[in-house]
Amino acid sequence: MNGIVAPAKARIALDCRYLGPRPSGIGECVAALVRHLPGLAPDCEFTFLRNPLREEPLSGAANVRELVVRSPANGPVTLLHLPLAADLKGIDLFHAPANILPGGLTMPAITTVHDVMWLTHPQWCNPSAWGHVERRFYGHGIRRALARSALVATVSEASRAAIGAVAPEAAQRVKVTLSGVAEDFHPLPRDEAALARIGVPPGRAYVLVVGQGAPYKNHEGALRAFALAFGAENGIDLVLVRRRGDTGPALERLAAQLGIAGRVHFLATVDRPALVQLYSGAAMLLHPSFIEGFGNPLAEAMACGCPVVTSDCSAMPEVTGGAALLADPHDAGALAAALRKVADDPALAADLRGRGLERAAQLDWRAFAAANLALYRRVLAGAA
Repeated sequence: MNGIVAPAKARIALDCRYLGPRPSGIGECVAALVRHLPGLAPDCEFTFLRNPLREEPLSGAANVRELVVRSPANGPVTLLHLPLAADLKGIDLFHAPANILPGGLTMPAITTVHDVMWLTHPQWCNPSAWGHVERRFYGHGIRRALARSALVATVSEASRAAIGAVAPEAAQRVKVTLSGVAEDFHPLPRDEAALARIGVPPGRAYVLVVGQGAPYKNHEGALRAFALAFGAENGIDLVLVRRRGDTGPALERLAAQLGIAGRVHFLATVDRPALVQLYSGAAMLLHPSFIEGFGNPLAEAMACGCPVVTSDCSAMPEVTGGAALLADPHDAGALAAALRKVADDPALAADLRGRGLERAAQLDWRAFAAANLALYRRVLAGAA
């Protein structure tokens, strides 16, 4: 009207293909962006690239369109030339939230690089024969992201420092968008029937371990620490929720060698309500990873009022923010000593619960989405 033309809305594409049937830390980050970005930026138009295994829409927001992309997020088409699988014409900015920058993009891009393990410790990611293929795939995609992204987002200061160490030329373009924790992670009364359905024997205290079956999660160290701490005490079990990996039989053999086989319960992937119940009912979470970009189980456990014992390195001290007991993950004796402290001192356990709840309240997914949106606006304004 009156000859005034409204400015065009910025068109932003977000790769949401990690939102599929398998839970993951990256998926949690993407879900937060999907949930909050449309409302935070009504002046922008979003294109969400959707996993075909997800039947329901990602968003009902008026400023979102969804594009089903048949090729997987970590597949060869994505790495070589994503426009072969997705029509990205007219997109002003592309956000790749899963470590690698896709090939063939002609618009500015932001890549979230959660960690650089594939560059620094590939043997901790996947030591199998297929791991050599993954090493080349992720190594190429991550290095391209660090070299070509207008900005690189990452989820902790620890990861920012690690990225700067392997790619000093990218250090000034790396910005931290601290991860959060979802509101459905909160304390619940212990429900023995629900725990029994999950696979936890009724009435048993337990130490909880949550994470995929990759070597960097240090599940062998968790078994050894538990055996040192509680091997002679029959009143407490160890529950491991392991998303994937082929090391299960080896861990079962180790449990037998350590004399704790009957007290170790290996659970496959559990749904969200079951995971909240597991955190809420646990005596403590043991998270002895060698390295993490962030470590979602830490935030989730704290939000559920579960005391945390974790590693004294990488992102773990930063994420827990003084609300956990820290120990060297390479020292099973040190981990065991920390576990015993929590088990033997109810006042300490209660203090860790309280501090954990306070720290978890500071880890906000809406703030994470807003921080990413600020990066979008910076790149779109040409100020990156």
